[in-house]
Amino acid sequence: MAEWQKVFETDAAIRAEIVKGVLEEKGITAIVLNKKESVYQIHGSYEVMVSSSETIQAINIINNEITF
Repeated sequence: MAEWQKVFETDAAIRAEIVKGVLEEKGITAIVLNKKESVYQIHGSYEVMVSSSETIQAINIINNEITF
């Protein structure tokens, strides 16, 4: 099993899903980890995680190809 590294964090689920989709289009397996508290969803965030072997490539894609 691969070790996962956080490459993106946001309060908006849609932004995390967009980042995940772009990474997957580029051939990088990504998951979204929901760290929002379950009752009121005020605290916490969504984290996009990738395999540690693809971390640098994923960060470069996020920084250079995705804008919000």
